[in-house]
Amino acid sequence: MFSSKIKSRSGRHIYRLNKIRKFSVILVIFFILAVTGMIISGFQSSVKNNRRELLRFWNAGDYEQAYEISKEELNDRPVDYFLLTTNGFAAYQWGISQINNHNTLFYIDKSIQSLRKAMLLKDSSNDARVFYVLGKAYSYKGPEYSDLAIKYLEMANNFRFEAQDIPEYLGLAYAAAGDYRSSVEAFTKAFDSGSSPTDNLLMSIARSYMAMEEYIMASAYLQRCIELSPDSKSIFTARLLLAEVYIHSGDHENAEAQYLSILNESGENAEVRYQLGELFNIKGDTTRARAEWRIAYRQDPAHAKARARLNI
Repeated sequence: MFSSKIKSRSGRHIYRLNKIRKFSVILVIFFILAVTGMIISGFQSSVKNNRRELLRFWNAGDYEQAYEISKEELNDRPVDYFLLTTNGFAAYQWGISQINNHNTLFYIDKSIQSLRKAMLLKDSSNDARVFYVLGKAYSYKGPEYSDLAIKYLEMANNFRFEAQDIPEYLGLAYAAAGDYRSSVEAFTKAFDSGSSPTDNLLMSIARSYMAMEEYIMASAYLQRCIELSPDSKSIFTARLLLAEVYIHSGDHENAEAQYLSILNESGENAEVRYQLGELFNIKGDTTRARAEWRIAYRQDPAHAKARARLNI
């Protein structure tokens, strides 16, 4: 009997100990969960604050700060889609604002690196902004990257991404790739977008037509540029191109008229004098040709082509 009472007390004691242990375990788990929740909440709050700060710089047009902050944040979260895209977009915008071409290409490369990484994440599958900026970024890297510029700009087009400069960038990329027919088609879309055509656009269309030896069309766009442009440098370039078009067409009289117009409007110019000499040489007037080359040489003793013509 005494033994059974002892066993009964012992059982109750063990029961209470087990209960205490279970309660303690529950308290520990609850404490761990609470601390973890506080850490996660603090982390999420920190992330939200950082994103707000990043967006503040972006919206203010401070692309340098947006680039630097996103680059720093990527050290902790290297596969964060928001950070990768923001870093890529900011690097592009900061890059194209650089005066030095070396600096521009540095940031363009950083933009491409971040956006290519972002493309590995599923969030990029329907994000036409990534394709759009990538296409423009590759355009800055030169003709050897024109195929990639075309690829990503066309991908942005397929998503019907609304950006008025896509046709112009596509036109330049197709021209760099030697696909002048597609270049003209893209430029024409830019021309028909409703906005006033720029001097560069008009001359780019003309160059593509010249490459296809469609000189009547090239002439039309160059004449329009001369008529509409308020920029004397653009008019100078357009007249030079138009003179070249006339020479290819065999219209030497109008070619000479363009060279003389440049000299009347812009003053003496060694390159124009050299080109006049070339025109007279084509016409068989070697005396006037050499006279023009000598004028070109006097105006610019370093003019290599004029020196070569005069055997200097």
